[in-house]
Amino acid sequence: MKCSEVTACLEKIAPRCFAEKWDNVGLLAGREDKEINKILLALDPTSEVVEEAASWGADLLITHHPLIFSGIKSVTTGDFIGKRIFNLVSRDICYYAMHTNFDIMGMADAVADLLELEKCQVLDVTFQDEISKEGIGRMGELLRTMSLEECARYVKDKCKLSSVKVFGDPDKLIDLVALIPGSGKSYIDLAIKNGAQVLITGDIDHHNGLDAVERGLAVIDAGHYGLEKIFTTYMEEVLRRELPELKIKKALEKEPFWTVV
Repeated sequence: MKCSEVTACLEKIAPRCFAEKWDNVGLLAGREDKEINKILLALDPTSEVVEEAASWGADLLITHHPLIFSGIKSVTTGDFIGKRIFNLVSRDICYYAMHTNFDIMGMADAVADLLELEKCQVLDVTFQDEISKEGIGRMGELLRTMSLEECARYVKDKCKLSSVKVFGDPDKLIDLVALIPGSGKSYIDLAIKNGAQVLITGDIDHHNGLDAVERGLAVIDAGHYGLEKIFTTYMEEVLRRELPELKIKKALEKEPFWTVV
């Protein structure tokens, strides 16, 4: 199967037209006529992932976060991003990124399903027609009322995390959840406007967390990686169903940081 045929399948899963204007998605490196037999899936296109793709003999690497994001004027091995691009191209490995288009068309629903949220609606609508509304994040109800502490442990267990960071009163009762996989501090105002009692997201800093609590919104910071690592599992299941003739593999899962306790 040629790369162009695989990317056509990926376009149906998360069309590039749904990506935010500032984003960079799609086939970012490689030959459209490349014959694809093996696909490696990863959240981030790190040097380790690129090496794993090469060692396994992958023909195509698909990641959530794009390797090429802002403008790049040269590709040399003296630059850490350029080196990754060079290593992919020199080994004839195609590279495809599914970022905010997947956030809108897959990620938020996948995490909401994992948390078994009910009556889900789009938090930030970025596209609407006669048939549907699509956008960033979700609003939904928990299966039952929980304290904030119970909810935090629930998120930790469901997402298989070593820990979560929580802002707010542990005894606060939670029914309505705002969910933003990835980095969600810019959606605090919208979560409050929509009546959420807790925001489940990642990348919340000290001041954002304190300010949210002051305004009545608890926050469960499950980590950028913690919520979005579901990308590889989701895509593995979809691609094995849609492209059964290809070999699909998830890159070695690895926490991006470690903590001392």
